[in-house]
Amino acid sequence: MPGRQTNLRIASIYAILTSLVASLVAAATKYLTGMMDASVVVCIQYLICLMTLTPWIVKVGKPGLVSTVPKLHLIRGIAGWACFYTYYLAIGEIALVDASLLRNTAPICVPFFAYLIFGNRIGWLGGLGIVLGFAGVIFILKPEGASISLWHGIGFLSGLTLAISMIYTRELAQTEPSNRILFYYFLTSLALSTPLALINFEGIPIVAWPALLFVGFSIFITMKLYNHAYTHAPANSIAPLTYFGVVFAGILGWLFWDQV
Repeated sequence: MPGRQTNLRIASIYAILTSLVASLVAAATKYLTGMMDASVVVCIQYLICLMTLTPWIVKVGKPGLVSTVPKLHLIRGIAGWACFYTYYLAIGEIALVDASLLRNTAPICVPFFAYLIFGNRIGWLGGLGIVLGFAGVIFILKPEGASISLWHGIGFLSGLTLAISMIYTRELAQTEPSNRILFYYFLTSLALSTPLALINFEGIPIVAWPALLFVGFSIFITMKLYNHAYTHAPANSIAPLTYFGVVFAGILGWLFWDQV
């Protein structure tokens, strides 16, 4: 039992730090989507992340990249890419805190996907928690009858795909080293991002590069923290801590865009 408590404590620290850095990235991305398409931000983000792994790739060579679970890497990569792409699309159109709240419906969705994928049973208390969780999200988003747009739906997709990513990251972390998980995630995401970025590319203003570099390197740090968190504890134990991201996003939205 003491070992488990220590693991959960470490995982919680990593999870909260992940939420903090991810919120800073979200704020930078909202700024960037005013100058370029979200697909361009996503593509450059993953290119920088993959380049950051270059020293490790050179060090381990081909033997260090061989995996016995390529299917899991592919699913995790597609889910992770879809999460960021839909999140960035939503950030450009709705309040930062709303986009963050919708993305952070992931912990509510984790039990549902765990049931579909692995057959993990959802008890009546768990089911009640899911219903109340979604009711709370709807109430916060629409406290006075304000309209919910298509962009809110896209933001919710980021939560669904993040839930899948959480589950498969935990599965991969049982047998795969952190950098190998990141390598296949970045590679898959870059491959998916590039065609969309080329279609929507209209040039990048010089003033945007500092924020782009910040996003790229910060996402790398976020993913390292994220992987470490799910190495130390299962998704359903620490996923609720991602709600710290809503608090951080609310503060940043208030500071920079006067969004309450």
